[in-house]
Amino acid sequence: MAVIHLARVYDRDAPGTGPRFLVERLWPRGVRRADLASSDWLKDAGPSDELRRWFGHDPEKWDEFRRRHAAELDGRPESWRPVALREHLSRHLEQAAPR
Repeated sequence: MAVIHLARVYDRDAPGTGPRFLVERLWPRGVRRADLASSDWLKDAGPSDELRRWFGHDPEKWDEFRRRHAAELDGRPESWRPVALREHLSRHLEQAAPR
């Protein structure tokens, strides 16, 4: 099973970090698409507008935000399928590589 690492879109890419996915409904301010070293933009995997407004970056709501966002993702598996597909292909290629 793959490990997913979180990073801010404004952070510099670390070499060897593997594929990167932007998971956000809104394009980040001040970031040009050409400058973003992202494998894909998973717009629909980001939290819904309603959930984002409800959360309002309130740390007290973090645990409930995570639970609600996970429920949204469970209801839209096609939104995060590119991550699972990329992991499946990576594993398959590793197994098929000559040793």
